[in-house]
Amino acid sequence: MDNLIPFSISDLAKVTNHRSGEVKFGEKMLTVPKGENCIEFLKKCEAKYVLIGIPEDVGVRANYGRPGAASAWESTIKSIANIQHNRFCKGSQIIVLGTLDFKNQMDEAKNLDFNATNDRKKLSELVNQIDKEVVHTITSIVKTGKIPIIIGGGHNNAYGNIKGTALAHGKPINAVNFDAHSDFRILEGRHSGNGFSYAFEEGFLKKYFIFGLHENYTSKNVLDILKKMEDRVTYNTYDEIKVRQQKNFQQELNTALDFIKNDAFGIEIDLDSLPNIASSAMTLSGFSIEEVRQFVYFFGKHKNASYLHICEGAPELGEEKNNHLIGKLIGYLVTDFIKSRKDII
Repeated sequence: MDNLIPFSISDLAKVTNHRSGEVKFGEKMLTVPKGENCIEFLKKCEAKYVLIGIPEDVGVRANYGRPGAASAWESTIKSIANIQHNRFCKGSQIIVLGTLDFKNQMDEAKNLDFNATNDRKKLSELVNQIDKEVVHTITSIVKTGKIPIIIGGGHNNAYGNIKGTALAHGKPINAVNFDAHSDFRILEGRHSGNGFSYAFEEGFLKKYFIFGLHENYTSKNVLDILKKMEDRVTYNTYDEIKVRQQKNFQQELNTALDFIKNDAFGIEIDLDSLPNIASSAMTLSGFSIEEVRQFVYFFGKHKNASYLHICEGAPELGEEKNNHLIGKLIGYLVTDFIKSRKDII
């Protein structure tokens, strides 16, 4: 993990607001001691969950999206550090590993234009570089027996999460994606809109369920592709659940779980599926915060849930006075996931 910038105890102290009579997550979460090998520390540590940030939006830029997802990690760690450590959820269950350093790729991407053919190729090459580091990091974490919780960046990182987990398990895995978009677009060079299709094509993704597709923003081409492989890739739409009410949200949770539960699976959350949440593809119509929390809790409590990935949140695109709310939302989802697994040994 050459690109890892480790998070330290002093880093935690800087983002934790200490208050008399209270114990915050930031006072109880673990970090890898300075000078110690992080893999060996993860192997011997009792904490189950490894928190890692990917502060980049290169994949978003490569997909015509608005940059800003790189800012999610900073907002999130500040929020999680100040969650109350109590009987409902304990900070000591989390190891804050740190962030992957993609500053060079970010700097290079800022001056590239996706509409220019040569620049588009360069952007895809930068995403490939990011992929390699994410794959290596997730593989290393999963091999230690821990559960990665990946924060920030574009949805391009689903590819690295899936491939890394599959390599650690030695076989393909499944995925369920709470998303307004399929991210199963054609293999035209890597970006945030085709992480799942690349993982599928390369044999790392076995079965894939897309939960809550927005009908207005899914192309005929993608729908035709999904129709041809519905035994391995399927979906429901937001419109049929919440607008036409042809399907029931709770029943659809069970349908999705039945589709993926027989193998290890990843839980993918794209925040652009929620209304009025600052993201690269912000929407006014979508599932509620309570529903995405229920989604995370529902899938997290299954023994085959192998990682949680929360992406596309972009605090710097939100209201200046309330840009901390993205981190607070992600903090809720992280603790919902951990709480859901309290009975899993």
